[in-house]
Amino acid sequence: VQLQASGGGLVQAGGSLRLSCAASERSFSSYGMGWFRQAPGKERELVAGVSSGGGSTYYADSVKGRFTISRDNAKNTVNLQMNSLKPEDTAVYYCAASSTGSPRLNKDLGMFYWGKGTQVTVSS
Repeated sequence: VQLQASGGGLVQAGGSLRLSCAASERSFSSYGMGWFRQAPGKERELVAGVSSGGGSTYYADSVKGRFTISRDNAKNTVNLQMNSLKPEDTAVYYCAASSTGSPRLNKDLGMFYWGKGTQVTVSS
């Protein structure tokens, strides 16, 4: 599975950004999809995930109520709408796919794929 992320950039605190990820995989609809992020000096963490069918989602506590993940299985895309951005959201964001279909995207289970990261910088 090849994943191509786009949509990162620089935004002021309180602003919004939308990340998109396109997958080159005919069985896209069987994969759980999600977004991780990694800030300098910190571990990579799961920010949001959506199940293969789109019926279940997961959000890290730090982004609940501000970020929304969605997927379009007809277009093989997954999006992350990020609102009310904070400086602590600054990180490299990575799209990921998990063959388990779970929204929690455990990289140690099943087949797991990473896309290249996209930088999100939130200025105060």
